[in-house]
Amino acid sequence: MSLVRVSLVVVQALSNHWACTPPNPTQEKSRYHKEELYILQIAPLIFKIHMTVLWICAFFEIVYYISTVVPLTSVSPIASTIVCPHTSDPFLRASPMFIIGIIAVCLGSYIRLDCFKTLGQLFTFDLTVHPAHKLITSRFYSWVRHPAYTGSMLLVAGLAFSHLTEGSWLTECGPLRSSGSAIVVWAAWWVWTLAVGISRAEAEDKQMQKLFPDEWEKYATNVPWWFFPGLA
Repeated sequence: MSLVRVSLVVVQALSNHWACTPPNPTQEKSRYHKEELYILQIAPLIFKIHMTVLWICAFFEIVYYISTVVPLTSVSPIASTIVCPHTSDPFLRASPMFIIGIIAVCLGSYIRLDCFKTLGQLFTFDLTVHPAHKLITSRFYSWVRHPAYTGSMLLVAGLAFSHLTEGSWLTECGPLRSSGSAIVVWAAWWVWTLAVGISRAEAEDKQMQKLFPDEWEKYATNVPWWFFPGLA
């Protein structure tokens, strides 16, 4: 395992952490779209869970790298078994898929952080209407109407490419070593993320159309795409 991989894993975990940390608290009385399925309402909780899982993966990848420099058996007889219980010769590496995943996560994080800055106090992880709400049409919002969800999708894709493919701690040493399990996890995760994005995009569009009818019609005409220009 190379120092390049473990360094990029840490950069990725930090980027994801910043992108998944709410910039503002939710004011419960200002929330809307509460009627959606509960499993779609728990996006903030899912963000916390996948942030924690990613830090756990980063921790084990760091420990495994250290073990290639200082053998864990010299520190503790059972340490190496804890770090990699399934095989004595895992092949953790910075594969091309891993690099693509790192780029996707960094790009997704940048988009989300830019959205945090552009919306300022208006950005909350739950759907809310702020007393000083206004229709934002600048920065990434001039390209698509819901760029923060674009960022979320890039995060999910990037983390899957980095940690659910061959060469990662999860698939070489961890609980997803069994054939096919990583694909099932990624598919379920992606379907959920897409469902949340569509549900929230529809709700936000209806709410903004109600609050800013004239501005909205012009904006929706100029920016017809939800997540990716020319695609969706």
